[in-house]
Amino acid sequence: MSSQKSEEFSRWRLYLWPIHRWEIRKFVPLLVLYALICFNYSLLKAAKDALVITANSSGAAVIPFIKIWVILPMALLVTYLFTRLFNRFSQEKVFYIMIGTFLSFFAFFALVLYPLKDVIHPHGICDQLEAIVPKFQGLIAVFRNWSFTLFYVMSELWGTAIMSVLFWTFANEIMTVKDAKRFYGILGVGANLSAVFAGEIAILVSGQLFDLSFIFGADAWGQSLGLVTTIVIFTGLLSIGIFRWYNRSVVRRDPEMQEEHVKNQNERKKVKMGMRKSFSYLAKSKYLLCIAVLVIGFNVAINMIEIIWKDQISFLYPNPNDYNAYMGKVLKSIGFLSTFIAVFVSGNMIRKMGWTFSALITPVALLITGIFFFSILLFKNNPSLLSWSTALGFTPLALGVLFGTVQNVFSRACKYTLFDATKEISFIPLSSESKFKGKAAIDGVGSRLGKTGGSIVHGGLLMFFGSVSSSTPFVGVFLLFVVLGWIIAAQSLGRQFNRLTKQDEKIDLEEKELATAQNTPTQRVSAT
Repeated sequence: MSSQKSEEFSRWRLYLWPIHRWEIRKFVPLLVLYALICFNYSLLKAAKDALVITANSSGAAVIPFIKIWVILPMALLVTYLFTRLFNRFSQEKVFYIMIGTFLSFFAFFALVLYPLKDVIHPHGICDQLEAIVPKFQGLIAVFRNWSFTLFYVMSELWGTAIMSVLFWTFANEIMTVKDAKRFYGILGVGANLSAVFAGEIAILVSGQLFDLSFIFGADAWGQSLGLVTTIVIFTGLLSIGIFRWYNRSVVRRDPEMQEEHVKNQNERKKVKMGMRKSFSYLAKSKYLLCIAVLVIGFNVAINMIEIIWKDQISFLYPNPNDYNAYMGKVLKSIGFLSTFIAVFVSGNMIRKMGWTFSALITPVALLITGIFFFSILLFKNNPSLLSWSTALGFTPLALGVLFGTVQNVFSRACKYTLFDATKEISFIPLSSESKFKGKAAIDGVGSRLGKTGGSIVHGGLLMFFGSVSSSTPFVGVFLLFVVLGWIIAAQSLGRQFNRLTKQDEKIDLEEKELATAQNTPTQRVSAT
């Protein structure tokens, strides 16, 4: 049955649950599926950081090198595989193949690779390399703990391949625009709540609730990691079951969803944007270029700050179980704050304060919290700061971790709500072709260039200075320019967005008047 007008809902129902009774079967399984996928992503996110950062002769300095030398090539390979698989198999089969591959790896890692870590990791060769080039410790650690590196990469790619590509490609192809406007906000709330549960699970598994030495050995962290992978595999298999049922019992029995699925699938296949075409397409449009700058700016800023913050956490919590438990608390905080902003703040703010004001909140919040964080790190030996932190009951290290955590929680919460919402809204005034090509270009270039670009800069600084702490002042200066550029791009995009939406409203008004005069149905003409 087609969607009814939003006026049929009461005020609070429209605000909290704008879903018709007959849409429960259509929406709730999709919500559960997305929540399970996001739950796995959050759980793996905490575990992967604890694994590689607290590993032998490693640290937070290894992260930028993993992103440059391993994640980037693997992301390109996964993109190529997606193209080949989508050309050969149906979307449903691609979903099973990709999730099956990831789950098989996590099972193999927990049962084979991690128990054999002392045998398969080349510590002797890497010790010799570190003696020759000590400033390359981060890069050497990528090779030293290569199985941990693979776990980190596969965990990171779960977010890209399964969450961002597979799920949203499927959702966008079965939803109409009207349904998406009501459904997608609640999907975001479901994702945020799943992060809260993932954080609690990360804390619990790090507390050694069960003796699993008969499966994963006597190593306490190995048991926690084994339990995490077991939960991930179980949740992944449950996701496959829900996805199969949804395709068989919902999509194929709903003519509207089936028609939308076929139509959007055909439109997606027409838009094939390689890296070169993506750069070329973005360069021709100031509007799309500004959106790309926003995406690049966030990814550069958050990735570079996180490396320094995680380095501080590794000094405060050198034990991987303690580190994982702390990251679980951070995930819970992000989930709670994101849910609060999504339900009570973001929608009202965008409607009342406008697009530009809402889009500027994320960079301004990141800038203000970042200044406090870097100030604590740079002046940690200042007598005034030492006395102040002692009076509060903190060591300078603990105070730095606290401010870094506050910065990360606020930045991530703003990103998952206001940033993502304003970014997606900015595509609305564009024509259908510009929307498809613009999103393909920005998703293909913007996020990848942001993450890789930040890692290249930080990796270069680490090679030159030799440690995260020594490179921190220069990272702070670089980030200041990045965030200022992000703010300027947001202001420019806001002016262009307002012009396009005003033009769009004017066109709509003229069409209505013309339709009334001619007694013909109104058709919308997209602004370009």
